This record gives sequence, structure tokens and C-alpha cells, in this order.
Amino acid sequence: MRIKIIGTGRAVPEACVTSRSLDERLGLGAGQLEAATGVIERYVCADESQVDLAATAARLALADAGLEAHDIGLVIGGCGVPYQPLPSTAPLVMQRLGMADGSAAAFDVNSTCLGFLTAFETAARMIEAGQCETALVFSSEIASRALPWQEQPEIAALFGDGAAAAVLRRAAPGEGAVRANLMRTYPSAYDACSIGSGGTRFDFHRQPQEFADHALFHMDGKELFRVTSRHFNGFVADLLQRAGWTHDDVDIVVPHQASPLALAHMARQTGFAREKLVDIAQHFGNQIAASIPFALDIARHEGRIAPGAKVLFLGTSAGVSFGGMALEA
Repeated sequence: MRIKIIGTGRAVPEACVTSRSLDERLGLGAGQLEAATGVIERYVCADESQVDLAATAARLALADAGLEAHDIGLVIGGCGVPYQPLPSTAPLVMQRLGMADGSAAAFDVNSTCLGFLTAFETAARMIEAGQCETALVFSSEIASRALPWQEQPEIAALFGDGAAAAVLRRAAPGEGAVRANLMRTYPSAYDACSIGSGGTRFDFHRQPQEFADHALFHMDGKELFRVTSRHFNGFVADLLQRAGWTHDDVDIVVPHQASPLALAHMARQTGFAREKLVDIAQHFGNQIAASIPFALDIARHEGRIAPGAKVLFLGTSAGVSFGGMALEA
């Protein structure tokens, strides 16, 4: 697909919370959570909403692209956790940007931590099909809510809030392209990472205790590690083969920021040099679906993605799925 990223932007809430302050708040030993997670600090919403963050990131992406909101014909939200179950988040972001009724299509996709890549691919295919000229794709997460602070503080301390957005348009010949997309799902580990309540699984009125019991995030790190260790290397090899690339061809890897320890393991497992990975997890935590576009925006504004660079997006998500995209910038 001849698609180019022409603008990106990111947003975090005002409050930055250190792991050492969380140790003190939870009555843990000094340095305990930082040692367990590798996360030094993360940003946490107080007065900001998920839509506030999304709109801020979107405005910055539009400014970076040199466009106005009325130039956008498609808005896709790729959030792991939506603003509310119904309706989707994208129409509200469209409204917040001041886009006129009927001026664009707006909807959400959800593949949890891989939501941005799914939204990107969906937008790219719609642009290729001639359904729009320019698309805005965003992921925004308040990951700091519904966390198991009492039962699994070392899991809860992995997460941070944030949003990021990208503006896409058709690329001119020789200007860039998506060389390959790939997703594979391993549903045997479906229960390894979840929030059970909020959908139709538990009836709030008839099953109040079950609803409450499943309202917090749960993660079985050992099961996720098992699936990843068994299958992820082969997944990456197949993605590179589809792109016609070797490991050495890749200029930069933009991964899902699951945790600093997970990124180190990914580097060892896949054989990519650590300096090729965009690693921001120590200072932002796991921002769920926002982590990939957030890392992308940082890399672009640090000058790490030059025209023609071969960019590899990689990630894992609840479900369990592996996803990736090979993009020639």
C-alpha cells in the first residue's frame, strides 16, 4: 500500500507519578516497584479525560502535517479501552476537533495493545480504495484505572496514561509504502490478560458480585511469556519475509512498550540491536494501544526516522495476538 505518515502528535496528562512515590503510598520498600517493573515514572490523569488526550494528540498531528481538521475525511480510534462501550470514541474526537457533521466517517477498531496498527491498516486500505484522501488515526488510553493495586502491584505499576495520533495520506511514487502487515492470534491464552466486566459477559443487575470481581485488570505474565517465547520469533521472521527485508535492512523498530524488561527480552529474542529499538517504557510505562504511536512520534521528532527509512512496528496484545507492520517512510 502506497501510504505515507505526514504528521504525528502525542499527549500526556500533567501529573507525573514516580515508582518510588507509589512504594511509599502502598507501604512497600523503597525501590521495590522500580526493581520489579523497570518503570521509573509514568503520567497519570487527574482532571484530564481520555478524549482530552486524544484531541490534543490529534491537533498536534494535524499541525505537524500542516493541515486543518476539515481536511480529514476519516477518523479511526484504535484504543484498547474505549471512553464508553457505546457509541465509539472516534465520533466524539471528531466533534471535539470541530469537524462538521457529515464531513468524515468516524469509527473505532479494537485489537487491544495492537489497536493503532489495526486502525492504521484499516485507514490505509480505505485510502487505497479511494474512500478518502486523508485519515486521522489515534490511540488514547487511561491505563491507570481498574488496576489491581492490592493483588498485583507489580502489574499495576507497569501502566501509564497517554495518547498519540497520526495523519495518513496516499504516497507519491517513491515516497514510501507499507511493505507488509501481519497479525496472528493464539486464543489458547485468551484469559491471560483481561478486564471481564463492562460488556455483556456479566449482567450488572443480576450478577453484581461477578461484575465487581471482574472489573479490575488481570494479567498472567507467565502465560503471556510462554506464548511469546514459543511463537514470536517465527512471527517476526514471517513478517520480514513478506516485506522482502532481512534483520539488517531494518533501520528502526517501534515496539509496543509492554515493559522495560519485555523490551529487553524482545531484543534478545529477535536479535535486533537494542539501539534500533525505540524504548520509552521507563519514563511512560505501558500505554496500551497508545504506546506504539507514542513511541513513533518521539522517534520522528528525535530525527530517528529519515525519508526512506525501513521502520518495523512490532507488538503483542491481549487475546493473545502478535502484530506488525513493515513501513518504508
